[in-house]
Amino acid sequence: MTISRYEIYFADLNPTIGSEINKMRPVVVISQDAMNKNLETIVICPLTSKLHPTWRTRLQIKCANQNAEIAVDQIRTISKQRLKKRIDQLPEMKAAQLRKLITDMYGG
Repeated sequence: MTISRYEIYFADLNPTIGSEINKMRPVVVISQDAMNKNLETIVICPLTSKLHPTWRTRLQIKCANQNAEIAVDQIRTISKQRLKKRIDQLPEMKAAQLRKLITDMYGG
């Protein structure tokens, strides 16, 4: 399977510990394509349908025609084996906003 940055897949995030986001849910791939090609793991941000418009760690999007938000505060590395089905692609404008949010949160 070829996995590209900013594609959205269903992924099985179980098992989890504590307040980690769990269950089968959409995730957006944020690792670069070279990593996605050569490693057995990918870096993702999970999506949630619980919206928190005032949280600076979340990015509001539409995914498969549903309101959702990307939980940048829940970035994690997962095995490619957790991915199930590709369901969407992040639009370029939202991908740019996601890059900026990640840089603001973790870059400096």
